[in-house]
Amino acid sequence: MSVNLKGRSLLTLLDFSPEEIRYLLDISEQVKMESRSRLRTERFKGMTLAMIFEKRSTRTRLAFETAFAEEGGHPVFLSPNDIHLGAKESLEDTARVLGRMVDAIMFRGYKQETVEKLAEYSGVPVYNGLTDEFHPTQALADLMTIEENFGRLKGVKVVFMGDTRNNVATSLMIACAKMGMNFVACGPEELKPRSDIFEKCQEIAKETDGSISFTSNLEEALASADVIYTDVWASMGEEDKEKERMALLKPYQVNERVMEMTGKSETIFMHCLPAVKGQEVTYEVIEGKQSRVWDEAENRKHTIKAVMIATLL
Repeated sequence: MSVNLKGRSLLTLLDFSPEEIRYLLDISEQVKMESRSRLRTERFKGMTLAMIFEKRSTRTRLAFETAFAEEGGHPVFLSPNDIHLGAKESLEDTARVLGRMVDAIMFRGYKQETVEKLAEYSGVPVYNGLTDEFHPTQALADLMTIEENFGRLKGVKVVFMGDTRNNVATSLMIACAKMGMNFVACGPEELKPRSDIFEKCQEIAKETDGSISFTSNLEEALASADVIYTDVWASMGEEDKEKERMALLKPYQVNERVMEMTGKSETIFMHCLPAVKGQEVTYEVIEGKQSRVWDEAENRKHTIKAVMIATLL
């Protein structure tokens, strides 16, 4: 099957087929090898990327900015203080102007509606660097990291511990469903996955021979898990709920006992970062030999570069 993603936006992985995701992962592997060999090409020479940030960022900004610049392109950082994003000028008009001046747009912020409107009105590829609902570039890096460790994706069991309805958990669930993996959301009932997306992922998994499930029971979730994944207990913009979340999520902390409950010494630990060591994960686990968080962070760059190569060239 021939895959052509030129001109496409990445707003959520729900819009991408398993074959298209496989294509992005293959390019990711290629550009990682190029990076390791210090090969520098200029695929984006003469191109410009607008990077709009409503939310702070370390990995997403570095990944997009360095990936685009390494390929000879010019990334332009834009904060809400720099442009009229829905203030004094409609979002639609801002999108139209950007589309006339740049080759692609990256957005990291709050509303999914914002990134969707940018894609609708700009006429250029738009990349979702995180919204309150989805974080697709993180999920691609997660898939790459898992495949590097196990040599495959199909059939790998991934357990997400904690707040299973957040944007990272949601995008990872979608990615696992698309690639025929076994995803278990493990957390309190109060923070279970959004029902419409959960049911959609279950439907997708039936077609790919994967599985999607939710449980509050640690023993049930962790048995034979290949990957244990977690995220902060209070996401950006939810800091006022931290005490409430700590009470709800304390039983789902990833510690050495939790890692042992898989019954497999080869189980790996993953986290999208930044992490609050001592809350959602203990220092011993995130800094231990089963942790792959730094590989995962690096792979943000390679997968993001792959997305841009596939959609711009």
